[in-house]
Amino acid sequence: MNDKPGNGADKGATNQPQQPALMINGQYVKDLSFEAPNSPGILTELQKHQPNFNVNVNIINTLIEGENVPANLYEVVLDLRAELKLEDKVGFIVELKYAGVFTLNVPQEHLAAFLQIECPRILFPFARQILADTTQSGGFMPLMLQPIDFAAMFQARTQHELSGLDADVAKMVADNDKA
Repeated sequence: MNDKPGNGADKGATNQPQQPALMINGQYVKDLSFEAPNSPGILTELQKHQPNFNVNVNIINTLIEGENVPANLYEVVLDLRAELKLEDKVGFIVELKYAGVFTLNVPQEHLAAFLQIECPRILFPFARQILADTTQSGGFMPLMLQPIDFAAMFQARTQHELSGLDADVAKMVADNDKA
């Protein structure tokens, strides 16, 4: 192909460089807490019995506003809480808020998906390593979380919100019919 000026290959082109859809400006531990209230006794008990794990994941995103701040700058926080229990005894509780600051250059209709899927997907491997290191430093086996399907979480959350809207619309229609 001949890309010389005047051959029609440059029609519609602009001189402005295209911005990447997502840029990572920084990542950091926002909050980290580890408790092992029944140590050291529970460490011996764990050698004889299988513990139960409970892991909760939440995603929090905030538009960063202020003077001289770009309009498309977001903080995304991966909020993880893991608890190891042996019957009713707590082995450990670890809570981590791992955050990233992202510049997002995407259409408004794709913004929620980037904030709830793509950004957490980038943060997760780092957060998983921090949890593994923290639990191991606390005297336990490293907690190795399995990969999280953030797309499925997003779809489930969206479906739940739509179900709530459907119920609200149905109630409004029923209320109008009564009037």
